[in-house]
Amino acid sequence: MFSAKKWTPKGLHVYITGGSQGLGLELAKLVAQKGAHVSIVARTQSKLDSALKELEAVRQRPDQVFKAFSFSLNTAEESAAALQAASDAHGGHVPDTVFTCAGAARPMYLLDMQAEDLTRGMSDGYWIQAWTAFAAAKQMVRENKKGKIILVSSTLGYMSFIGYTSYSPAKHALRGLADSLRSELMLYGIDTHIFFPPTMYTPGFEEENKTKPAITRTIESTDEGLTPQQAAAGLLGGVEKGHAHITADLITSLFRASTRGSAPRSNAALDIVLDFIALIGVPLWRRSVDKQVLAHREEHQEYLRKKGFFN
Repeated sequence: MFSAKKWTPKGLHVYITGGSQGLGLELAKLVAQKGAHVSIVARTQSKLDSALKELEAVRQRPDQVFKAFSFSLNTAEESAAALQAASDAHGGHVPDTVFTCAGAARPMYLLDMQAEDLTRGMSDGYWIQAWTAFAAAKQMVRENKKGKIILVSSTLGYMSFIGYTSYSPAKHALRGLADSLRSELMLYGIDTHIFFPPTMYTPGFEEENKTKPAITRTIESTDEGLTPQQAAAGLLGGVEKGHAHITADLITSLFRASTRGSAPRSNAALDIVLDFIALIGVPLWRRSVDKQVLAHREEHQEYLRKKGFFN
């Protein structure tokens, strides 16, 4: 436990989806600063071009390879093609480490949704990462690569509340995928990790606020959140330490402690303390949220009437 060598990305090929902005870009810069070769994937070429300039600014060695690839990752075929493109740039070899940071949220009331909003929630929150993990795991096994796959969930992968009906289920599903992959891929020496960030002040956060209900914002107001830089540092630190479930703030750590299931402890002594605090704190948090939601009942009924929902 005390002599285990800390993992480092130095000299490794690190592949990051959603790498043109937010968490993915800050993570790319961090691993580049630590000497990694970095491949980033996103949809928009102009954003990828700007991201590459930021990576060049933190280059540590002239032989580091920085590449950007424009792909949609919504299907198995597209995700596999993106991974293959990055592999081809490195002699056809699969990346050593794969971070799946791509995704999007569109918070709203269930009663405001169309059926496609629920489908889109799973596509943008689960499949966009699952297909990359699917392709990476198969190729790592074929090449006997003792690599790492890191998924990105959310605090809302441990719990949920009003406004996140289309988003939270996807993040819970990612937890199930990560725990399953961790168990299966240890057969091949492949490590699986999953990150549960709280609110992150990224361009994606600004976008999701366009549809977010007021009551959801009120409940979230007690969450201080993290900058993309803080989140990336917390994520990378957890991977370096070998944590299966990675958290970077106290509130999410308490939810991790209260709903860890069969996932390994990150730090036995600290987790025992968090278990005790969560035993008291999580029910109090839930009671507070329920009270806020119920206080919103009449306002919400009026909102539905104005929309003609009951007609």
